[in-house]
Amino acid sequence: MQTGNLDLVKYMVSTVLVANRGEIACRILRACSEAGLNSVAIYANNDKESMFVELATKSVELVGETIGETYLDQQQILDIAAKHGADAIHPGFGFLSERADFARAVLEAGITWIGPSPLAIEMMGDKMTARKTMKAAGVPVIPGEEIDFEDETKMIEAIVQASTRVGYPLLLKASSGGGGKGMRKVENPDNLVESIKGARREAIAAFGDGRVYIERMLTGSKHVEIQVLADTHGRVIHLGERECSVQRRHQKVFEESPCPVMTTDLREKMGKAAVMAAKAVNYEGAGTVEFLLDSTGEFFFLEMNTRIQVEHPVTEMVTGIDLVREQLRIAAGKPMSCGQLMMRGHAIEVRLYAEDASNNFLPAIGPLAVFRPPTGPGIRLDTGVREGDMVTPNYDPMLAKLIVWAPSRAEALQRMRRALDDFVVLGTTTNLRFLRELCDHEDVVSGATDTTMIERIWPNGWSPQFSSEILNAALMVAGVSESAGLHNVQATQSSADDGPPSPFQSLTRRYP
Repeated sequence: MQTGNLDLVKYMVSTVLVANRGEIACRILRACSEAGLNSVAIYANNDKESMFVELATKSVELVGETIGETYLDQQQILDIAAKHGADAIHPGFGFLSERADFARAVLEAGITWIGPSPLAIEMMGDKMTARKTMKAAGVPVIPGEEIDFEDETKMIEAIVQASTRVGYPLLLKASSGGGGKGMRKVENPDNLVESIKGARREAIAAFGDGRVYIERMLTGSKHVEIQVLADTHGRVIHLGERECSVQRRHQKVFEESPCPVMTTDLREKMGKAAVMAAKAVNYEGAGTVEFLLDSTGEFFFLEMNTRIQVEHPVTEMVTGIDLVREQLRIAAGKPMSCGQLMMRGHAIEVRLYAEDASNNFLPAIGPLAVFRPPTGPGIRLDTGVREGDMVTPNYDPMLAKLIVWAPSRAEALQRMRRALDDFVVLGTTTNLRFLRELCDHEDVVSGATDTTMIERIWPNGWSPQFSSEILNAALMVAGVSESAGLHNVQATQSSADDGPPSPFQSLTRRYP
């Protein structure tokens, strides 16, 4: 048994199995260590050299080759928990985190589930059920209609009729969807039927559920989400908002807290709606209620994520609350430790991906021959990789989350620019330069971002101005050559007084 703060042990939680990998596994394992809890990491063979494997009290290799045979194998994970004395399971995000059947199986095995009830997961995981529940609770939802038909012919007929009531442009959305899968934007009736069929096919392939419903497409809206916490002692609170409008392929890349256009009155209204949403499903633990906020100040329920969010660090930075630690407390039966909401300063997070931003953000692979994160006051890096690791196509291409805090938004943006300037990644293509350019864009600087920003500003794709001569010079300064096996190379950059950003300037600061 580890030493430290053992107050959670009194509530029958002593060893936490983390049913995840990478960055979020590292985050949870460190929280367990700080709470004085033992931990069990599970890993696939291709992860055996990963950072998270070394952070756990005990690490156990999964049997199997594919994700389905390893990180998604519920019975194998439960067997490992039983064999190695884990009395709690934390699912992180992704993988099994929003699988109600897994949460139910964990509880039936007599193991503490660090998350909401299976029923809450089911109700919020099905988007049509979630819409109906929110309507009944008095939470404003996006105008639309729930088309609850499995039969394709009946579904098409119902959606076509509903489209005249909802109006164009509209969105088709998979009821079990997520990450933009099973979603289609429809500008006019001409391609409605074909779009319905396409969304249905994608939904069946991704989720095994072909149900598709319809919503009005709100253009120029901000994506604002409210962090909620609910314990087993009847307390439900919100911890302020995060703005996550800057997205590509419906996936976030730039998040901040507070929202630049938030007012005290609007925060109170959105926070109240989020708490109502959580209470409507008897929520327990940490969750996120997502809204679309239009230019008039109206907001509409989008969905509820029944897990810890990727972007949770910005909330932690402005509130001083460790959300994963609160999850552990709540799951162990203790009341949350949070008092009255206090938000201080401004935090920004960007997601560093191994991807080619100039080629429709396609994932990239290769070695992390050089991985030198920035340091300094107000800078936090959440990552599961380190220099020398290999980026493979096996998992999500996110390498790290870079988070900064400063007393004001302007100072936070400047700190993020400096941090990105100092971040050196060589060996695989990343979106580092794209993130740096975002920080200088007038819409980001002014806070005028919305969910269409990337496709609106770069309709034909983002195009860097980066010559091969600069790249070769950067490699020479870094002491890395093509003979080292670097096929896809990307470096960070620094803003010059004149001309395009240059990676050479950043690298010379680290390699004089």
